[in-house]
Amino acid sequence: MTNKDPNIKRRQFLKGTTAAMVLSSFGVYGFDLMNKEKPVRVGLIGTGWYGKSDLFRLIQVAPVEVVSLCDPDNNLLTEAAELVSQRQKSGKKPKLYTDFRKMLAKKDLDLVLVGSPDHWHALHGIEAMKSGAHVYLQKPISVDVIEGEALVAAARKYNRVVQIGTQRKSTPHLIDAKERVVEAGLLGKISHVEMCCYFHMRANGNPPVQEVPDFFDYEMWTGPAPLRPYDGLPHKRWWRTFMEYGNGIMGDMCVHMLDTVRWMLDLGWPKKISSTGGIYVQKDGKSNIADTQSAVFEYDGLNCVWQHRSWGSPADPEYPWSFKLYGDKGTLAGSTMQADFIPYGDGEPIHFDVLYEKEKYPEDVTEKDIELNAAPATRWHMKDWLSAIDKGTLPVADVLDGHISTASCILANMAMELKRPLVYDPEKRIVVNDPEATALLQRPYRGDWEHPHPDQFEN
Repeated sequence: MTNKDPNIKRRQFLKGTTAAMVLSSFGVYGFDLMNKEKPVRVGLIGTGWYGKSDLFRLIQVAPVEVVSLCDPDNNLLTEAAELVSQRQKSGKKPKLYTDFRKMLAKKDLDLVLVGSPDHWHALHGIEAMKSGAHVYLQKPISVDVIEGEALVAAARKYNRVVQIGTQRKSTPHLIDAKERVVEAGLLGKISHVEMCCYFHMRANGNPPVQEVPDFFDYEMWTGPAPLRPYDGLPHKRWWRTFMEYGNGIMGDMCVHMLDTVRWMLDLGWPKKISSTGGIYVQKDGKSNIADTQSAVFEYDGLNCVWQHRSWGSPADPEYPWSFKLYGDKGTLAGSTMQADFIPYGDGEPIHFDVLYEKEKYPEDVTEKDIELNAAPATRWHMKDWLSAIDKGTLPVADVLDGHISTASCILANMAMELKRPLVYDPEKRIVVNDPEATALLQRPYRGDWEHPHPDQFEN
């Protein structure tokens, strides 16, 4: 295996352009998709916090018509429909669905945004592609490795442009830092990377089992995942605290930073992945995701090391969720909020600040639960997606790269569970010399839900 995929030419995001020039250039795209006689038709699956946020960023940058919304929570649906009617130019409320299959069966959507919980990403993404839509799919793209392989195969078979919500690649100050520091060679030889998250983000309560409310279809919400006893609405934070529905903090937060590092350094699949950790401190609640975890993603002459703790204080308060690239000439630290180049010896440090666009998009300031620092990145990400659709190119966060980053984090969780390093072969789709680990690449689905496999989509 090699670190780079020789079959895919990655489309570098406006290579050779500073962040300021990138910003100005976005205004001159003549999207063919946007120039259709009929408006571009959009649907959203998952109308919770981030699903709505992604949709609102798209509405801000493109003349689209949101025609349908889907969520198993009728209260969320009703709220989202009202907000969409206030946001889009037509003022219309979208059609509402609680079953994504009925929504996609209409085959009336050009674009589908998937903002559902992680255990649904693969099925929602694949079915949206089958319906003829291009897809904006939130990360992590899957909860097991074979789901991710199936997503990549489906995107190639149906010739759909799939943009993954790893929008650090569209973050203005990180684009600038990549060009002015990494590509300019200011770091010298890079032989070590550190990534971390020290946010206290692990929900860990003990709510009682209770009746499912009439407005919520818990069976549909759970879908192919194991059915936990209902102990309250799982939205936003609660579902993320269970491995039944996601990949823990490793899959939620490391996937962003690992993906950013791979983009910065042009890295493919790690050669070997190891990890240790568990629930070391926060043992008093129902949560079953690791509160403490370290992982090493090995490349030739380079280790990318991850650490998260959902307790205690961050190692560097200025960079509590971040990456640091160590070269023999200097260090680059980066986060969603800022970046800093620190030279060794002679040379000038360079500071990069987050870009806000509050003046251009004043509605950002009053939007409930918006991540103001991430809004420009998501808008740029949406524009890159639309541009790739028009030009027939790969987007900056293509599904293959999303799969490599997601699967690497899943393999780290597997390595922690099995207490040994793992080497994944993406050609054979096996963990090398490890049948037990290979068996964990595809987890069982519940009930009649059918697990997708890449062989279904190969000609």
